[in-house]
Amino acid sequence: MRSKFDEQLELLNEEMINMGALCEHAIETSAKALDEGNIPLAESVSDIATLITQKEREIESLCMKLILQQQPVARDLRTISSALKMISDMKRIGDQSADIAEIITMSNISAGDDTFHTHEMAKAVIKMVTGSVDAFVKKNVKAANKVIESDEEVNRYFKEIKALIIEKLRDPETDSECAVDLLMIAKYFERIGDHAKKLAGWVVYSTTGIREED
Repeated sequence: MRSKFDEQLELLNEEMINMGALCEHAIETSAKALDEGNIPLAESVSDIATLITQKEREIESLCMKLILQQQPVARDLRTISSALKMISDMKRIGDQSADIAEIITMSNISAGDDTFHTHEMAKAVIKMVTGSVDAFVKKNVKAANKVIESDEEVNRYFKEIKALIIEKLRDPETDSECAVDLLMIAKYFERIGDHAKKLAGWVVYSTTGIREED
């Protein structure tokens, strides 16, 4: 019985990795679409978000089977319940990546020379998502805490972007609508960072049983 349960837990790990990879792809695609002003690429993010939603349902079903059929012990139950919380946050990451892409599509904007660190922000949040999922699979609390700490970097990028946009808005030649759209995009990246931080928090809980307030 335990052998079967361990096999299903390993499947859960694999599916979490797959969902995390989809989230990374969604973030990376939306950031690339912004860098290039690539509307077709931005439109493709919606399809990736749909795949993320489907993966959420598949993992949710697997978790329910593990709970109902295998009678997990306390630590296993923490792992499963943490996975359920994490897939909810990963779905939100997919949704917010699609929101970024929608702004790009509707406003027909690109970062161009005025990237406002959005590219660096995207790389930072991708690293956070990757680190969180890897920490979940490896039960690595130290790595999860490192992800939590790295959210400060994302917040710093957002503050820098906000300050730069405010400065640009003082110039009457600045396209104010485009500047506001870029600020909204940066805010979505910041929210993605917040969700990635929550992912890491659930990893800590799954291993230690301690859940710190966000």
